[in-house]
Amino acid sequence: MKVGLTFGSSIAIDGATTLELCQRAEAAGFESVWGGEHVIMPSNIESKYPYSADGKIPAEPDTPVPDPLIWLAFAAAAAPTLRLGTCILIVPQRNPLILAKELATLDQLAGGRVELGLGVGWMKEEFDALGIPWERRGARNDEYIAAMRALWASPHAEYHGEFVDFEPVTCSPRPVNGSIPVIVGGDTDAAINRAVKIADGYFPGEGDPERLGALLERVRTAAQKADRDPDSIQINAMFGAQMADPAAGVEQLAKLGVSRIMVPAFFFAGPGGLERMEEFAERVIPATKD
Repeated sequence: MKVGLTFGSSIAIDGATTLELCQRAEAAGFESVWGGEHVIMPSNIESKYPYSADGKIPAEPDTPVPDPLIWLAFAAAAAPTLRLGTCILIVPQRNPLILAKELATLDQLAGGRVELGLGVGWMKEEFDALGIPWERRGARNDEYIAAMRALWASPHAEYHGEFVDFEPVTCSPRPVNGSIPVIVGGDTDAAINRAVKIADGYFPGEGDPERLGALLERVRTAAQKADRDPDSIQINAMFGAQMADPAAGVEQLAKLGVSRIMVPAFFFAGPGGLERMEEFAERVIPATKD
């Protein structure tokens, strides 16, 4: 089982702090580091945040959310063995040709270490501010991924769809390994179906072990119905509730088929946080190797 440090960009904003976080996480045995995304934070949010009981996002308007790709480019140089992921990038808000170039460039700089964790977004107000249609964002997302994979696959790529339409073009450089792993985030039926249809991995937000188990069983069922091997979908799972008893949490999630635990960096924010991170790694990461 792999151990990722998720939302690292939310506790390390400036260069010196990011450098120290990534280097100490790498030395401690973390396998990957991840950055989240919101381009802007509207002053008034009526949209329901899907991962809290009250539907409110646990952030203030001025909470720093660095651009994940720029932050990960810095992390790539700071820690040359960590894998680099987004958790998540809101793909329907991006131009797919520009995003394909950005991701491939980052992947080349990092030597093939990039993973694209994506979501279709939950905050309508953010889409409105960006001038991006909220409606059919799921279909837009899926087409963007298909178009980017075409650009990554070979020169003189073309794509003709509802949201993306281009004659033969070449986008270079391309990813080191020919493409970039795609991980779909979300707990809805649409997210599950998207993971089965287009993704290499799945990252639900659910943290309760019992509900997570039921959710992952739905993923397996959907994969089987789609004639896909369920084991071909790598499962990432949030490691939050398990912090009360990390060793038991690792064992519990391993039994559910989780291949990477995603440890929120928020646990290691503030004074003494990096020391707590190292203590956690010393106690927990060896157990993931058993």
